[in-house]
Amino acid sequence: MDMDHDITKHLASRLKEARSARSLSLEALAQLSGVSRSMLSQIERGASSPTVASLWNLTRALGVDFAGLLDSSATPESPILEHTRAADTPAFTETGKGCTIRILSAPTDVGKTEIYELLFQAGGSLASEPHDAGAIEHLTVLTGSLTVTSGDAEATLATGDTLRYRADLPHAIRARDAARAVLVVKHDLVVNPS
Repeated sequence: MDMDHDITKHLASRLKEARSARSLSLEALAQLSGVSRSMLSQIERGASSPTVASLWNLTRALGVDFAGLLDSSATPESPILEHTRAADTPAFTETGKGCTIRILSAPTDVGKTEIYELLFQAGGSLASEPHDAGAIEHLTVLTGSLTVTSGDAEATLATGDTLRYRADLPHAIRARDAARAVLVVKHDLVVNPS
C-alpha cells in the first residue's frame, strides 16, 4: 500500500478522534482553525491530504501534537534509544507544491524544537504563515540551492549554507532545481510580563 495513502488514512482517523474528543462539530472546528468545513470533511474521510498550513492550523485549534498525529507509536515515556527506521519516518508531501517533509524530531518536541528534512523537486516551494512570536527557523542546504523569504527580506543559499531567519512573519522556501535541506524550527516564545 502506498505510504502517502497510509498517512492520509492515519491523519483522517487521528483528526476525527481529536475533534470528537473535544465535542466539536465540523463547523466549529472550521471556525476555530480557518480550514473550510468542506475541506475538513474531505480530510476526515481520507479523500484529501491537508497542506502543511492547514495541518498546522488544525493542530493549533485542537491543541494536539503536530508530529504525534503522524506517529501512532508515540508514548509519553522516553526510551534510552529511540530508533526510527527510514521507512517509518513520518513524511508528507505538500500537494502540488513539490516539497516532501520528513519529520525527524520526536513528537514531544513539537512547539519547542522541531527538526525536518525537506526534499524539493525542481520549482518546489514551502510557504508558511507566521509561527508563534519569537520563532526562528534554521535552514541548512544539503544539496542544491534554495531561496528564502521572511517578511520583506530574501536570501539565496547554496549547498552547505545555513540561514537563520524569523518565522514569526510570513515566510517561504523555494527551489529552482531539486534540493534537500534540514530545517530546525525553534519556538522561543516571548513572554511579556504585565
